[in-house]
Amino acid sequence: MTRGSGAGRPADPTMPPAVRETYGPVDLGSLALFGGGFINFGHWQGIDLEGPLSEGDRVRSQQAMYHQVLATLAPTAGLRALEVGCGLGAGAAVAVEEYGFAHITGMDIHPEQLARAERRHRGLLARSPERLRFARGAAESMPFGDGAFDCLYSVEAAQHFQDLGAFAREAARVLRPGGRAVVASFFVPDADASRAGRLAGLLDTFATGLDVAHSVPALVAALEAAGLSDVRATSIGASVWPGWDRWLAPLWEPGTCPATSCGPSRKAASTTTPSRRDAPRHDRGGVRSCSRSTAPIDRARSTRCARTPSMRSSISRSADRR
Repeated sequence: MTRGSGAGRPADPTMPPAVRETYGPVDLGSLALFGGGFINFGHWQGIDLEGPLSEGDRVRSQQAMYHQVLATLAPTAGLRALEVGCGLGAGAAVAVEEYGFAHITGMDIHPEQLARAERRHRGLLARSPERLRFARGAAESMPFGDGAFDCLYSVEAAQHFQDLGAFAREAARVLRPGGRAVVASFFVPDADASRAGRLAGLLDTFATGLDVAHSVPALVAALEAAGLSDVRATSIGASVWPGWDRWLAPLWEPGTCPATSCGPSRKAASTTTPSRRDAPRHDRGGVRSCSRSTAPIDRARSTRCARTPSMRSSISRSADRR
């Protein structure tokens, strides 16, 4: 694969309005819905879902999501990695402190998220400036040179990417030959074109454009077309949805949508908003797939790994880049 000439391209990303509004005014990581500085649905395996859930359980579930993704990249000691869509930087800090990376760059499109990340982790940034930094950039246009990273990972950000093909090409470009990539998010499980419309009718995040109904086949195809090899998709929904639903139950009344989690609200024109339990599920990308309910969405852990050596790209668990 011929690498692009994107070295050092300027980061002047165009942010979708719904993304700007959802992640700007409110620090989502400080809310009970998330907590601990993380913003993901959590990986709940090993957490008792039969009894009451504590805030500590919620934080552990989100840490566990990062553990699932970062373990896919192992061995990681001494490597340079890029997190695409780092949000508040909690996952980047976990990568630095627990996985032995030589350096982590946390990239996000939203300047307010990056400012929060720098404030939250000012101590780590001061102690180890060579091991952690934050940078602004879009998944479709990364402000880094060719082959700048050994690994790339992304946790629950791909649902906001506007162009999967551009993301895949940029991921392949910034990875060195032999590099690996992992993506975890939620995706539509198949190429059924009607899924997007159905989701927009059920969930505000899709109706407003905050989330995009990307499919697992589309992501796999994009990574392979970019030159990555060994692309695999693994569903982890069974470890995501039950715990997320249990956590939401006392916070989310049927027929409503917490404004702080859904972003811009839908116009009041449509009939009643379906209750949370009636909503479809995505495959939780690693590709985690646990489509439940009417489920046009499979929660695939979209943990796609793209290694760079021979351009193998692995979706769910690891991908190689030649």
